[in-house]
Amino acid sequence: MPANEAIQSLQMALGVPSVIATLLVQRGILDFDSAKAFFRPQWEHLHDPFLMKDMRVAVERIDRARAAKSTLMIYGDYDVDGTTSVALMTAFLSPFFPRIISYIPDRYMEGYGVSIKGIDHAVSAGVDLIITLDCGIKAKQQIAYAASKGIDVIVCDHHLPGEELPSATAVLDPKRTDCSYPFKELCGCGIGFKLVQALTQHWQCEEASLFPLLDLVATAIAADIVPLEGENRVLTFLGLQHLQKTPRKGIALLLGTLKKPVAVSDLVFKVAPRINAAGRMQHALTAVGLLLEENHEKAAQVAARIEAYNQERRATDERITQEALEQIESNGQQEKAATVVHAADWHKGVVGIVASRLIEHYYRPTVVLTQSGDRYVGSVRSVRGYDVYQALLACREHMLQFGGHKYAAGLTLASDQLEDFIAAFEAEVDATILPEQKAPQPRYDLAIDLAEIQPKLVRILLQMAPFGPKNMRPVFCSRGCVDSGGSRLVGKDQSHLRLSIGRTGLSPLIGIAFGQANAFERIQKGHPFTLFYTLEQNEWNGEVSTQLQVKDILFEE
Repeated sequence: MPANEAIQSLQMALGVPSVIATLLVQRGILDFDSAKAFFRPQWEHLHDPFLMKDMRVAVERIDRARAAKSTLMIYGDYDVDGTTSVALMTAFLSPFFPRIISYIPDRYMEGYGVSIKGIDHAVSAGVDLIITLDCGIKAKQQIAYAASKGIDVIVCDHHLPGEELPSATAVLDPKRTDCSYPFKELCGCGIGFKLVQALTQHWQCEEASLFPLLDLVATAIAADIVPLEGENRVLTFLGLQHLQKTPRKGIALLLGTLKKPVAVSDLVFKVAPRINAAGRMQHALTAVGLLLEENHEKAAQVAARIEAYNQERRATDERITQEALEQIESNGQQEKAATVVHAADWHKGVVGIVASRLIEHYYRPTVVLTQSGDRYVGSVRSVRGYDVYQALLACREHMLQFGGHKYAAGLTLASDQLEDFIAAFEAEVDATILPEQKAPQPRYDLAIDLAEIQPKLVRILLQMAPFGPKNMRPVFCSRGCVDSGGSRLVGKDQSHLRLSIGRTGLSPLIGIAFGQANAFERIQKGHPFTLFYTLEQNEWNGEVSTQLQVKDILFEE
């Protein structure tokens, strides 16, 4: 069916504005039933966990461990996905086992994934079974070592497997080529949740016992930037509902006071950085402890400690960002196709954040390196559309190791490889980056007339939440905008712009453009402009109004 026919058909079936029908069709929603599932996610929309390869084996092994009153180790990664996974599995299994050890490797001493040190700790603690979460899919040697010590391992991971799976008791990963599970994009915590869902069915527990775990899953999904469609959308929707009603103490403390319903953006910008700060600046088990703590006073103490780590992390990344910018300017790198900066004493835990911040100043693929012993280690971040992993692949002879994906990666190189790597990386990016990838381009979902912006449209738009990858908050484009006469500069330093945009026969629309005060003079003089924006509801003194959150302003010639 052609797009226009699909839009008209869906508009008639749902009784919604054409703008909404168009956005839904863009997201692959073409009929009433799929639209109903999209707008009203239900618990019943989740797939049977036993459809996942090895799920039955994993459940039966945990069941035997329960009967034997074994000691378990719950082993996770040090980021948000890993820490929430460990908290989820520990919270669920604790009533069934006499002893559970939560383990997360030290970011700097052990690095990512399953470590020999972690397995040795399991041996000394008398562990019979390790459940890995958000890691393990490529830990063949470590899992073989565990087996040699008489320890079984159940792997719960969402990363792409290698050619050969580890010889674990069970490997739960929808990305296995032999796994027919219908949804492939769960995060690590999501796979952990499917395991506890299967255990709930096997042990004939009430499904309602899983509801308090949904806030952990929603936090992991938000932080791990996985597609917000399919099961991820259902789990996030239900998790946000639970957060709104009865959030766990740790997450409530990290969220602070909100004047509106909890959104994915709150989890991404308020909760996730603080959880991550524990692993970056100290140890991620602190975050696990906060997520499991049920005593308010104790939780408040841990949250305060994590907030201190976060403040330290912010101060550290701001200092390093400034030093990196000075390095770029002093070395005359401003005009190069790629940015590569390095220093001996930069904190390893924040180099990825610094790389992202540098892109805000100099929009290009960026590498930030720091020394670790006789090696350089670092993080790579890319710009929209440019595959930095392929660029690293072309430079692989100048590195000891690297890994990642299109937009983000990590790498390690010997000290004597540094200069050759910088030259090779800059040359590769210069040869392969396209002209349109050298500057951020305004992106939008749909061009609309300002007259189409009505309260009903905004109300339905808000029901398209939760927003995230594959269902981003819609960005609109409107051309021929003019000042109604009420636009002005706002903010303590007058760096923001409050727009009042005229509409023929209708009241002006209000928009806020953060950090775009430089456009004020031309707007005030009556120059027409094009706006790129999202639509929000703004509440002030008990009154709700529509507000444009302006992404970009382009002046029309």
